[in-house]
Amino acid sequence: MEIAIVKYNAGNMFSVVNALKRLGITPRITDEAEQLQKADRVLFPGQGNAKTAMDYLRQHGLDKIITGLRQPVLGICVGQQLLCRHSEEGDTPCLGIFDVDVKKFVPNHHDEKVPAMGWNELTHLKSPLFKGLHDGDYTYFVHSYYVPVCENTIAQANYILPYSAAIHKDNFWATQFHPEKSGQVGETILRNFLEMKD
Repeated sequence: MEIAIVKYNAGNMFSVVNALKRLGITPRITDEAEQLQKADRVLFPGQGNAKTAMDYLRQHGLDKIITGLRQPVLGICVGQQLLCRHSEEGDTPCLGIFDVDVKKFVPNHHDEKVPAMGWNELTHLKSPLFKGLHDGDYTYFVHSYYVPVCENTIAQANYILPYSAAIHKDNFWATQFHPEKSGQVGETILRNFLEMKD
């Protein structure tokens, strides 16, 4: 199986590479259209600033390549947010795979810190991506922005308010949490993604 990771200026690639290697997969990090299009699976991880990342994707034509992919694609963290319609971070138009806008967390009181950082439990699981897992399993999050609960939500988490921990539409899956930093639970999610039928 050939696995590609989208190469762009949003970091976090090497922890994803290491997680895949633990599953016996050596992925290819690439920004080449042909390599991304012919891969069996594509991962689109990211951390950092949505506007900076989208500017880079557009300048290098990766926006059109990503939205045109037909094999299973997994967005992670900022990768999830960039697959949405718009982000409040930098008032940024995004890729538009998911017809939902990314919002900034607004704390209600002093002990609600932003960014949300640490382990949080998953609830309302409803996808083969979570095969073998259960409501209440924990994954690792670091984020200041979130995807609201919507028709594409396949898992929720709660910090300040309920939000989409994961979303799915057609051949695109995406997680706000970092499966590559989420221990055995994250490893199970990555394995499920790799084993998913096209």
